[in-house]
This record gives sequence, C-alpha cells and structure tokens, in this order.
Amino acid sequence: MTTTLTSRTTGSTRPVLTPPSLAVSAAIVVRRNLIHIKRMPELLLDVTIQPVMFVLLFAFVFGSSIAVPGSNYREFLVPGIMAQTIVFSSFIVAIGLTNDLEKGIVDRLRSLPISGSALLVGRSVSSLIHSSIGITVMALTGLLIGWRIRDGFLHGVAAFALILLFGFAMIWIGIWVGSMLRSVEAVNGFMFTVMFPLTFIANTFAPTAQMPTWLRFLAEWNPVSALTQATRELWGNGPPAPASASWALQHAPLVTVVWAVLITAVFAPLALAAFRRRARD
Repeated sequence: MTTTLTSRTTGSTRPVLTPPSLAVSAAIVVRRNLIHIKRMPELLLDVTIQPVMFVLLFAFVFGSSIAVPGSNYREFLVPGIMAQTIVFSSFIVAIGLTNDLEKGIVDRLRSLPISGSALLVGRSVSSLIHSSIGITVMALTGLLIGWRIRDGFLHGVAAFALILLFGFAMIWIGIWVGSMLRSVEAVNGFMFTVMFPLTFIANTFAPTAQMPTWLRFLAEWNPVSALTQATRELWGNGPPAPASASWALQHAPLVTVVWAVLITAVFAPLALAAFRRRARD
C-alpha cells in the first residue's frame, strides 16, 4: 500500500500512498466489524439467543398442537426458523449501517484512500458472517432436539448455500433501508413492521393448507415460503409440496434462486443510490 518517492529538490524521500484494491479495502472493513462484534459479544444475541428461544418455544410449547402431514414438527420447524433468521439479516445490516452513518464512522472511512464501494461490500460480508453464526447455532440446537439432514451431504450443503444466497439478497434491502432512514429507532420500527409479517405469513411455523384462500395465496408466493420449502426438501425434512400447493412451492429451489436474483437486481441499485445520497448529506 505504501511506497517511497525521492524528491528532486531536496533528495529526501517521502511516502506515497497507493489506494488498496477493493478486495483489500473490503477485507479491512470486514475485520473492523468483526472486531466490533468480538468486543461487544452481546451483538450476537439476535442471532443466537433469539432463534434458540423461538425453536424451544415452538418445539415444546406449540409443537404438540400443530399437525404436519408426513413429517414430525421439530424437523418441519428448524428450516423455518433458519429462514426467519436469514431474513432478519437485513435488520442487522440496516441498524449497523445507520449506526455508522449517525456516528460519522462512514465519513471517517470515506476520508481514507479506499473505495466507497468497499464500505458496503465489507458491511455485506460481515453481516453475512454474523448471520452464518446464527445459522450454525440453529443447526446445533436443531440437532439437540431431533432435527436431522436426511437426504445426503450434497443436498445438505445445497440447502445451506440457498440460505446464504437468500441472505445476501436480503442484505441489500437492509442497506437500502439503513441509507434511507435517519435513525436507529426509525429503522427498528420499519424493519419490525415489514419483516415480522413477512416471516409469519408463510410456511415457516405452520403448513399453509389450512389458511384462508387469500392468505394461503400470499403465504405460498412469499419468497420466505419458497426458501423454507426448498430447504425442507433438500434436507429431507418433509414430503414435496402437495399438488394443491402453488407452482412456487412445487418448484421451491428454483423459485428461491429467482427470488434472490430478483431482490438483488432491484434493491442493489436502489441501495447504492440511497447510500451515495446519504453520504453526500
């Protein structure tokens, strides 16, 4: 990053700063965010304690009253909780980015000889690592209560890859919201209002077959339902979607990829534009 240059008039040498590449700059931002988590481990509560609490509550309190044809409820539940956890990755990145903007950390980083895009790339990668920790905790908790991957190693890896792909798409929504709204309180209110119904009007915690017709339509075309159904099928945690289900659920892995690409294609440009506007303010 640093080289030396000889002055023609004095013969002295002085350092010349060469901006690091985008990858190196992003890695520095990722390291900074991970050090932040290391020094404040309570930042992991939203991806550790909270999902585990959801698993235990639904598995042991509500599980006995929810019938799942062709599967036991605990194996049905864990993919849904993982989908919910990765959706909330957008919540994490929105709050983190708003905090950085409010405290002037983004201005400080932009004053350094690094690419502006590195801030968002670094924030995206660190948020994905943050959420991956939650997914790992969820998997270990699921194993303790009886959840198993029953359809082979490759299908198991494919399901985790789908979760991370969908999480990457959701992160762009978080960057857009974090750049648009002016305070952490506003981000909290907006994301909770949007993300909570998004994860509940789906097949995350209960089958859609018994829902009213209009609600079932919304639930089965919800991208969270496609992700949940895809992971259940790849992990062997339940039968394929019935013939009465929507086309989206019957082709859940493909639909999940399409949703992830579509969300990224729409929200990535919006997020970049909103971030540039906010950084200029």
